[in-house]
Amino acid sequence: MKARSAVGVLAAAAAVAGAIVFVRTKSQVEREHVDVYFADGSMVSLEAGSADGDRLLPLARRALAAARG
Repeated sequence: MKARSAVGVLAAAAAVAGAIVFVRTKSQVEREHVDVYFADGSMVSLEAGSADGDRLLPLARRALAAARG
């Protein structure tokens, strides 16, 4: 009986972990952002809705469109 409940708990934990990964992956795909890399190796990520992100996103879109042809 204890083995069955242990399997049930493990199955529930796996389902919750899978749901968390799915939700996090889905939410990251839909967010547009610009990553700015500096010479010293540091990086900052600017999301849409921030002042700097809103200024850089149109430039990044044009650069990507030009690179893709």
